[in-house]
Amino acid sequence: MGSDIGANIRRLREQRGWSQARLAHEVCQAAGVVGEPVGRQEVSRWETGKRTPREWLPFIAAALGVSLDVLRAPLKPAEPPLPTLADFLPEDDPLAPLEGHPGRRLGMGTVNDLQQRVHGLRLADDVLAGGDLIRPALRDLRRAVKLYRENTYSSEVGRQLLRQIGELAQIAGWIASDAGQHSEAEQIYRLGISAARQAEDHTLAGNIAGSLAYQLSNTGREAEGVTLAQAALHDAGSEAPPKARALYLDRVAWAHTKAGGTEHGQQAMRALGEAGQALSEDSAGTESPAYLYWVDAGELRVMESRVYTELRRPLRAVPLLRDVLGRYDATHARELALYLSWLAVALADANEPEEAASVAERVITLAADIPSERTAERVRVVLRRLQEYADVPEVATLLADHQAA
Repeated sequence: MGSDIGANIRRLREQRGWSQARLAHEVCQAAGVVGEPVGRQEVSRWETGKRTPREWLPFIAAALGVSLDVLRAPLKPAEPPLPTLADFLPEDDPLAPLEGHPGRRLGMGTVNDLQQRVHGLRLADDVLAGGDLIRPALRDLRRAVKLYRENTYSSEVGRQLLRQIGELAQIAGWIASDAGQHSEAEQIYRLGISAARQAEDHTLAGNIAGSLAYQLSNTGREAEGVTLAQAALHDAGSEAPPKARALYLDRVAWAHTKAGGTEHGQQAMRALGEAGQALSEDSAGTESPAYLYWVDAGELRVMESRVYTELRRPLRAVPLLRDVLGRYDATHARELALYLSWLAVALADANEPEEAASVAERVITLAADIPSERTAERVRVVLRRLQEYADVPEVATLLADHQAA
């Protein structure tokens, strides 16, 4: 227990950027004692577990602005590090069939089984986050690559195996990115693009490239994001299904939005209009890949609302976001937290800080239980945006309660 308390004291002190001497001073102030009977060395003894604070504990909690329960909370066991692509795939070309390793003869039944695994992973991603799914995603990717490398099959079965590897890489890359493993996600995406190209599935290659472009746009590589998003759209060609073209154009719109500037903003709005037009061409007789099941008018409204928020057009963004959130499935907690975060920012831009703080509190509550770097980053964005309204009581309370975030 003592070591847990000491570790908690140190963690909370460091979150505030305080030295041990500063904490000692604040504890004495909280206790209302004359002089400073607690000094830096005493704080050091607490933090290393050499001494338990005991009677000083309520004053330490007061100084740090937390409850006694927070100080006494047991430490969580260290989680094993998240896996990487290198842990699962061979060092050489992972898509090169092994010579002299005939294995067994595979048929379309194997492809169908793998397809079901991929679809199941996509459905799981609707309700779980990257930190929960990265391990099973990479295990499935390894299994698919091993099947392709170590067995024999007809040319058509081989092409379909490559297609499933591409689909797995797209969702595994998305999951890795959500877990905050951006370099790993990029490698996974590039593996998937290679597999899709070898399978001659240009629609799938465009989808994976668009996913990578989305990550680049969100991680400080905006110019690369624009280039890749546009390449994904153009390389897929006019033969791509309407849903696929709508998704590519959505990625183009986002890439231009993140690039910033008036011209990019205009390009973003143009791409959004073209995405809506492309989706309107989708009909009952149009066959789209199963992995595009989630692309619909509602998702386009989501992207449109996010673009308006990023472009600081809250009068357009807020009604769209409220409409989207009013229809959204509450079981999709990560997406709900993300979309609420854009609503909080849009409300702040609309000079509605009290409502923005209320929405932000909901975002933080949802994000607390989601192992997703995307939601964690959006919490940070929202709190930074609300700093401008720190003199508003509701905002001040929110910032004080969540300053560690």
